[in-house]
Amino acid sequence: MDTFSIPEKPTTLPLRLPIQDVYNITGIGVVPVGRVETGIMKVGQKVTVVPGREGKGISGECKTIEMHHEMMQEAGPGDNIGFNVRGIGKKDIMRGDVLGHADNVPSVASEFTAQIVVLNHPTVMTVGYTPVFHIHTAQVACQIIAIEKKLNPATGEVLAENPDFIKNGDAAIVKIKPVQPMCIETQKEIPQLSRFAIRDSGATVAAGMCIDLVKKA
Repeated sequence: MDTFSIPEKPTTLPLRLPIQDVYNITGIGVVPVGRVETGIMKVGQKVTVVPGREGKGISGECKTIEMHHEMMQEAGPGDNIGFNVRGIGKKDIMRGDVLGHADNVPSVASEFTAQIVVLNHPTVMTVGYTPVFHIHTAQVACQIIAIEKKLNPATGEVLAENPDFIKNGDAAIVKIKPVQPMCIETQKEIPQLSRFAIRDSGATVAAGMCIDLVKKA
């Protein structure tokens, strides 16, 4: 184990911080908490949280950053932090929203294309199926609107175009539409926010990653 090199932290990628919770602390104000996935967050930066409760996103200025009861000037990937943002109220944001720099706002998808593997589904997955997607801290119901390709899970080779259904052990390229605004990134651009689990009736039925998306206007 001593020969392993420590992986480089993704500090060069755009700032992405999924919100885990939002607190109201006496004397400080509204304190969202979460873990920095990519990029660097600094005190004094202009930040934007999307999609927000209204679905339009909300911007403000980062006033303070705290980790383990210590004030910090900046936070990087892997840091679990609480922070205070001027201009953002408790009712403006919620768990599942994602924070980024105001000049590089996180992607809110109106629909996206994903590569998935069916792990443990009791029957089959077809067009119209609407399970819950768990992506970073968000839990959003999403509908499968097209099954474009069925793949060989081992090689990625296309086995069938536009199949009627997929079942346990199948890999596929599917088109998905969230029922409400949801932040997700592509595997190519920010892989840390592209992966998700699909759950139904208390069980994980599939897992996958986003490979392309249509951004919400």
